[in-house]
Amino acid sequence: MTIRRLLTFVLMLGLTFGLKLNAATIPAGTAITVRTSSSLSSGSAHVGDTWEGSLQKDVVVNGHRVARAGDAVKGKVTLAKSSGRLHAPGQLSIRLTSIGGQTVSSSRYSRTGKSHTKSNATKIGGGAAAGALVGALVGGGKGAAIGAGAGGAAGTGVAAATGKQEAVIASESVITFTITTSH
Repeated sequence: MTIRRLLTFVLMLGLTFGLKLNAATIPAGTAITVRTSSSLSSGSAHVGDTWEGSLQKDVVVNGHRVARAGDAVKGKVTLAKSSGRLHAPGQLSIRLTSIGGQTVSSSRYSRTGKSHTKSNATKIGGGAAAGALVGALVGGGKGAAIGAGAGGAAGTGVAAATGKQEAVIASESVITFTITTSH
């Protein structure tokens, strides 16, 4: 009877120890590199939307592997602001929420769309210059002033029609997050 109790105790101890190894958490400060499985855009994403990807390399804690390369990862969109037409490029931020089914919190990864400034200046300034040239040829100095105003307005219209600069995280992007807490 004593041997049976001893074996039961050893078995329970072994199971408890084994469960603790499998339930190891990923410590704060650990860098985690993931690959996204789909693209995200500030023009279509919403705060709270989820995204998925895969872990790029094993996560080892105290000599024990707690997550394997290829494990599924999930995250959420924490900021999604669509681009304006003439100013304010799109903004997009995401965070990691789980690795291989283990809930985590991470640093954010952010992208901002391209600036409108250069593109808009080219379109508006080019329109004004073209209008001034045509106006000068047709009506002299006064025509140049009128043409510049009309050309600038046309350039502004073109900039407004083509000006959205969304922030995009492409499919298959490799992103590194830093774990802040794990549960």
